[in-house]
Amino acid sequence: MKILQVNCVYNVGSTGKIVFDIHQGLKRLGCDSFVAYGRGKHSKEPHVYKISTELYSKVNKLCSNISGLMYGGCFFSTFLLKRIITKKKPDIVHLHCINGNFVNIYELIRWLKNKKIPTVLTLHAEFMYTANCSHAFDCNQWIKGCKRCLDYKTKTNSYFLDNTAKSWHLMNSAFDNFKEIEVVSVSPWLQFRAEKSDILSRIKHSTILNGIDTDIFYPRSKSSKSILPKGIKDGVPVILHVTANFDPLTDNIKGGRYILELAKLFLSQHIDVQFVIVAGVYKTCELPSNICLLGSVFDQNRLAELYSIADITVITSKRETFSMICAESLCCGTPVVGFKAGAPELISLSDYSSFVDYGDLDSLLHVILNFLNGKVCKNEISSKAKKVYSRERMLSEYIALYKKMIKKYGESE
Repeated sequence: MKILQVNCVYNVGSTGKIVFDIHQGLKRLGCDSFVAYGRGKHSKEPHVYKISTELYSKVNKLCSNISGLMYGGCFFSTFLLKRIITKKKPDIVHLHCINGNFVNIYELIRWLKNKKIPTVLTLHAEFMYTANCSHAFDCNQWIKGCKRCLDYKTKTNSYFLDNTAKSWHLMNSAFDNFKEIEVVSVSPWLQFRAEKSDILSRIKHSTILNGIDTDIFYPRSKSSKSILPKGIKDGVPVILHVTANFDPLTDNIKGGRYILELAKLFLSQHIDVQFVIVAGVYKTCELPSNICLLGSVFDQNRLAELYSIADITVITSKRETFSMICAESLCCGTPVVGFKAGAPELISLSDYSSFVDYGDLDSLLHVILNFLNGKVCKNEISSKAKKVYSRERMLSEYIALYKKMIKKYGESE
């Protein structure tokens, strides 16, 4: 079996790590595995190919800002990717997140269709069926075809032109009559949305939950408290918030301002808790005394320790298509609460999680206190979570899909 994955990044970020785990798992099983990616550092691993330079991607990003078409251009890197696929002759091409200005998505999909190459498309975001924005929120134009976008400058980063309708028609045309493709969503919520879109409605769909490394994410001993910053008192409940972007000053999609308001709510009610925030990017401001902002944590083992010492993990996003944070926290034995954001409330273990309406801080405070006042067995939570979120489970489901498609469409020469 010969598989070639395509993703924006490799072995960094959530999708990059998923691609890495699938690639390594396939190699362990003796399969021929290849990866093509466009952004980030150059990998020296064999059979892993970076097809775009950062400068080239930035130039194409500028062109897309001018044209209003987010997923075109990139002619040289797209040619290079097609040449790699032609040379390797994979049984399956597995597409993941292929935004990021490193490949012409319209052209790549058309080419795979015309060449009748069996293709798996994993949806990690919404842009492949909206043909424009990564999160459509309450807008439903994408279902039948975008026409006039009132927020096109924000949604498509276009300087001048609203070309959302053109992009939708280009994407729809690319997928039209593509028979050798199956769509995988990383959550039931995302699959439900994808099936509604005219772009992907005629294609077979399934759901495969993302997997994580449960050899890293598991309950650590209480001695791990030693890694916490100074000033956090022993015995005080710890509320953990992990986010890519902590912005407490604006209405950011990750909901940072709600963490700020929630912390103040605990202080006003004289409830002694400590918020610990792990954030890849953050904006500084005056924070309440019960918030400790750690910044980035690149060491996955340290992140697992933070999940383990926390009494609860809070998610305040407006929209999530999966939630690696839910999976990681539960595998470390820590319950999860947050706002209803699409996928998290569907993929989390219902006995150890609770989600309330977006922005409802009083209800969020109530469910947090319920968990803090209850009894939690971290090993029990972790044991159940590992069965749902392990990378081994994810890999086995993808392999089963690959084998089914190879049997249906035939093996490459």
